[in-house]
Amino acid sequence: MVSHKYSADILLLLVTFIWGTTFALVKDAIEHVPVFVFLSQRFLLGGLCLLLFCFFRPRCFSVLLLVRSIILGLFLFGAFAFQTLGLAYTTASNAAFITGLNVVFVPVIERMWFRNHLSFGVWTGILFAVLGLFLLTTSGKFTVNLGDFLVLGCAICVAFHVIFTGLYATRHDVMWLTTLELLTVGLCSFIIAYAQSKPMFVYYPGTALALVVCVFGATIFAFVVQTFVQRFASPTHVAIVFCMEPVFGAIFAYLYSGERFTGQQLVGAVLIILAMITAELGSREELVSDTYRSKAGLVER
Repeated sequence: MVSHKYSADILLLLVTFIWGTTFALVKDAIEHVPVFVFLSQRFLLGGLCLLLFCFFRPRCFSVLLLVRSIILGLFLFGAFAFQTLGLAYTTASNAAFITGLNVVFVPVIERMWFRNHLSFGVWTGILFAVLGLFLLTTSGKFTVNLGDFLVLGCAICVAFHVIFTGLYATRHDVMWLTTLELLTVGLCSFIIAYAQSKPMFVYYPGTALALVVCVFGATIFAFVVQTFVQRFASPTHVAIVFCMEPVFGAIFAYLYSGERFTGQQLVGAVLIILAMITAELGSREELVSDTYRSKAGLVER
């Protein structure tokens, strides 16, 4: 159990590192290609690549798995859609901070849904994470506008995606679940791009590197690992670890684009790291327990 716990942490940190370091690449790419075109290409290619491996696991497929994969895909697409819409009316810093608030929504939803009681250490870690996100992404300055409420929808979708991934990953084949989830996101993005009359099956100059890295690193590898790891790690723990994404993003932006770290951002990054340590030391439920699974009706039979 302990070895699973630390292996899960390492894999989650690796996924978060990949997402954080691809932020600058994606930012450059969407200057050359419409957002939903890029998302459709990224997730359809990722899903189709994984589908090749699923053909060797036909017995793992079921109608229930398909339905649950679509649910996960809709939550994930909702996160991207709300964030994209919100960014038209708010700042990138506000969007980054509000998206990170899923670290609060996850335990709150879990508390309401499963009556889970989190330890004082975990709640302390969540508080540190929120303060750290605020300082890192906004440098202590925040004004509310219309776009912020749209991005709030993104944070809620991310929270539900993390929670439901934890539930479904314990009952279904990880490869099939992830594949169909990615294809759902790709198809939804395709529909939006098509409705906007954007050409999709063409190469957009300047996007090759971002597309390759995103398809194989930030999509195939990252979501397969997340789904697999959530068989062992609780949703709240996963949400806290994912708070490291803006930390890695800021570091990579400094190295890749020459963006500067302010003193407040540095304090914010330290608080996020402290949040992980505090939650780790104070938590009594870092792994998905049999009680958690039984409440969700997900004990293996």
